[in-house]
Amino acid sequence: MHEPPFEPRLSPPARESPWPDIALVAGITVMAFVVSSYFQFNEALYSLTRDWEYFQVDELPAGMFVLSICLIWLAWKRYAHARRELQARRIAEARLAEALQENRRLTQENLRIQEVERKHLARELHDELGQYLNAIKLDAVSITDSDARFSNDASVAIVRNVDHIHRAVSEMIGRLRPVGLDELGLVAAIEHCVDQWCQRIQNTRILLSVEGDFEGLAEPLTLTLYRLIQEGLTNIFKHANAGRAEISLRRDASVQGGADMVRLKVADDGCGMEAGARRTRFGLSGMRERVEMSGGTFVLTSAPGQGLTFEAYLPASGAGP
Repeated sequence: MHEPPFEPRLSPPARESPWPDIALVAGITVMAFVVSSYFQFNEALYSLTRDWEYFQVDELPAGMFVLSICLIWLAWKRYAHARRELQARRIAEARLAEALQENRRLTQENLRIQEVERKHLARELHDELGQYLNAIKLDAVSITDSDARFSNDASVAIVRNVDHIHRAVSEMIGRLRPVGLDELGLVAAIEHCVDQWCQRIQNTRILLSVEGDFEGLAEPLTLTLYRLIQEGLTNIFKHANAGRAEISLRRDASVQGGADMVRLKVADDGCGMEAGARRTRFGLSGMRERVEMSGGTFVLTSAPGQGLTFEAYLPASGAGP
């Protein structure tokens, strides 16, 4: 199955001029008059219906003429009603588009605030809790230098517990804020993320390919790329049961239309997915929303037993969520 790339909503077509149709109707009418005059249709009709004068068949043209006028009036009335309905529909679509755009702005602002809060929380965890844990561990290590057996056992327990808490805090910080993204850059943060996932899913071989210069990208765009890779690896770990996964990140001007674009591709050879599982199992709605809010295009390809591949095309100058 293949999902087509997102396409922006097109504006309604321009209103066509009615004069070509009017000219066509007038031409057909004149042609009918000429043919009727040449073959004397009215006289022939009169001669054929003269014996049926009792039924007043010769008055049929007048009745048909009145019927034509009435049909024209009915058609015009329906046309005017259809125009009013179309105008109302266009107004409703315009209001819906405005509401959708406002909803996208609100979602974008919500994601921005969420990332800011994650950044602050990760910094506070590192600066406050991490430092105090290190201080406790140093005190416990100093206790081990004494000869008292009780104090030695207590210090060992303290060191063990502090190490456990430190690992938990480090994992929390990594989930809240990509490790090394601010100091080392996008590529180093992605490599660190992939290394962690390689240790977690040892049955899956993960290959990473990075091409191009990713320095100087806006922070929202780097976060979007990192979160897409993070979500893709999470899906592979939870659902794919894959033996091989490939991550390709490339930036150049030949990806799409000659513009400066960033292309991200995450593919696996796992079990794939059914059409009904698109939004419930894999969290693809959030990924697509992030890409589209960054002004990009999200493409998904998958089939049961044939793995899953998603590609994101993002403008390198995009602000992103």
